[in-house]
Amino acid sequence: MIVVKVGGSEGINLDAVCRDIASLVQEGERVVLVHGGSHRTNVVAEQLGHPPQFVTSVSGFTSRRTDRQTLQIFEMVYCGEVNKGIVERLQAAGANAVGLSGLDGRLLEGKRKEAIKIIENGRRRVLRDDYTGTVERVNVSLLRLLLDNGYLPVVTPPAISFESEAINVDGDRAAAMIASSMKADQLIILSNVPGLLRNFPDESTLIRHIDPKQIEESMQHAEGRMRIKVLGALEAIQQGVGKVTFGDARIEAPVRAALAGQGTVIG
Repeated sequence: MIVVKVGGSEGINLDAVCRDIASLVQEGERVVLVHGGSHRTNVVAEQLGHPPQFVTSVSGFTSRRTDRQTLQIFEMVYCGEVNKGIVERLQAAGANAVGLSGLDGRLLEGKRKEAIKIIENGRRRVLRDDYTGTVERVNVSLLRLLLDNGYLPVVTPPAISFESEAINVDGDRAAAMIASSMKADQLIILSNVPGLLRNFPDESTLIRHIDPKQIEESMQHAEGRMRIKVLGALEAIQQGVGKVTFGDARIEAPVRAALAGQGTVIG
């Protein structure tokens, strides 16, 4: 089986992604699709008068500042508009998709961070009213129940904390945890670039292969959101996933292209 993560940035061809996945499922492939929705969430947050804020951790990773109002907007867009839009596309393409957030059936479970340490204007600061966390447990039996009965799970953050609070979790790292928990053959991470670029944004500098032992070294080439994708790939490989591919979600048949080795292959 494969786990596919498709991002939520501008430029992604969701129609092509869904057509490709639906055809693979019809051919007998077991697929779990995980998705984001960052760009649309930013647009809606602006429209609702609660513009997005992003913070940078002391380790250099950028994430969404998630207060309670932001979490509600996040749920509205990710669990509502984006998730159901993907389910609709998959149904139209002939795949019997079921949309789930990490809250449903405690599908994605983890610990809410008591505080996050960030760098702001060159100084360290501690945030305590943030609803973020990391996925530590996946409800594998729920996913298997769906797959065994012919359904295609379409999974989105947020997750649920051990104290039963909704928490914003990174989609790439959540997909890595799903892939390892489900013992997937491959994790495919699709975004609006052809893969990891040695000199971003020059697409001619695509890195076509990374030895699993050199994933951490490749972090030096990762810009912005790609840093967290590389971290997710590292976690997936460390947890037993045989291969991770960064693929291009702007092209036709993006999943098949990634399966054929197009993009950045780790493994």
